[in-house]
Amino acid sequence: MSSLADQMGFNFRPPERRVWKVRELVASVRSHIEREYTDAWVEGEISNFRAPDSGHLYFTLKDGNAQIRAVMFRSAARLLRFRPADGLQVVVRGRVTVYEDRGELQISAEYIEPKGAGSLQLAFEQLKAKLEAEGLFSPERKKPIPPLPSRIGIVTSAQAAALRDILNVLERRHRSVNVLIYPAQVQGETASHEVAAGVLFFNQRGNVDVIIAARGGGSTEDLAPFNNEALARTIAASEIPVISAVGHETDFTIVDFVADLRAPTPSAAAELVIRSRQEVEDQLGTLRERLSRAMRYRLLIGRQSLTELAQHGAFARMMEAIRQRQQTLDDLTHRIELAERQLLEQNRRRWEIFSAAIRHYDLRLVLSGIRKEMESGTSALVAVMRNVLLQHRVRSERLQTALESLSPLAILERGYALVFDARGRLLKDLRGINVGDEISARLAHGELRAAVTKKQE
Repeated sequence: MSSLADQMGFNFRPPERRVWKVRELVASVRSHIEREYTDAWVEGEISNFRAPDSGHLYFTLKDGNAQIRAVMFRSAARLLRFRPADGLQVVVRGRVTVYEDRGELQISAEYIEPKGAGSLQLAFEQLKAKLEAEGLFSPERKKPIPPLPSRIGIVTSAQAAALRDILNVLERRHRSVNVLIYPAQVQGETASHEVAAGVLFFNQRGNVDVIIAARGGGSTEDLAPFNNEALARTIAASEIPVISAVGHETDFTIVDFVADLRAPTPSAAAELVIRSRQEVEDQLGTLRERLSRAMRYRLLIGRQSLTELAQHGAFARMMEAIRQRQQTLDDLTHRIELAERQLLEQNRRRWEIFSAAIRHYDLRLVLSGIRKEMESGTSALVAVMRNVLLQHRVRSERLQTALESLSPLAILERGYALVFDARGRLLKDLRGINVGDEISARLAHGELRAAVTKKQE
């Protein structure tokens, strides 16, 4: 029997029930949401920020009591110019999706910018606070700039107007300075690496006394390479003093804070790094005047001290003794001079007498007489010497005959002998000689040696 509904022509069917699996439902919702929110901009406060070693960034965006999770993968995170942190108000651009493993709604972020301040400014402030906390801005670690460097290294673009400004100032102020240029890009992604390479180059070579890192003015984006952490640490570690000359006077970069000296402009860097010849001469003049005043003052003090000493009794007695010795020395000098003059006068008069005597006599006659006297004396002397020698010869022959008659050797010629014991003593009797002792006999011609075999007294 059909129901009343069927009789009246109504056909009611219950809806078909569909049972979803969790993963299928989540995947379906994810596909729907991703199609609907492919490019969404979301503003909120960062919390629960994490940055693991993988390079991905994880955080939560909060707005009042509402929150949504967010993830930024490494490929996008490495392009950030600042470091996200908890409590930072940001605007996130990305794709809304669902994390299937937990079924959570999240944003896959592709870009993040701080709310209010720009990302470059925030990155600048963050890096500045970090390096300042490490002490890289401390005045104690900054090296002094040499007053008159002989060689200056410049790291900048070879086509930059800043380089021409520096060279013009250096030529005007001091032409004798030598300049070495390391060409480097000062704008773009590779700029910070090239500037750091220039600083390292000069440190490795050690061929300059000071380094100038220079760049002209520009926007915040143009100056961004000089806010690089790696470049800042390279300049801080430089053993050669570094002068930062980046931008205009109102521009500040991280390099300005870590450098040993910050110049408002590239031209000002050239003014600071080398003093003009006139300034050096003026300073030398000032030093000369100070030295002169100091010397005059010391001389005045010395004169006063000498005056005080001169008034002392002991000094007065010493001066009196010195004066007396000076007077004695003067007297002796005068006497020596008088004696010298007298001696010279005596010699002069004697020479005049000799000269007059020589003029009155014929020198040849005098010499002839002297020669005759010498020849006569010589003949007499020769005769006397011959007579003396003859007498000495006769006497010598007589003495020689007497000596020969008394000589032991003459006695030996008559057949006698001299007998000696073993120690060479002359034997005069048998006492002290025993049988078996060795004896020697000296003959007129030769010597005999024998042993005592029998002793008869």
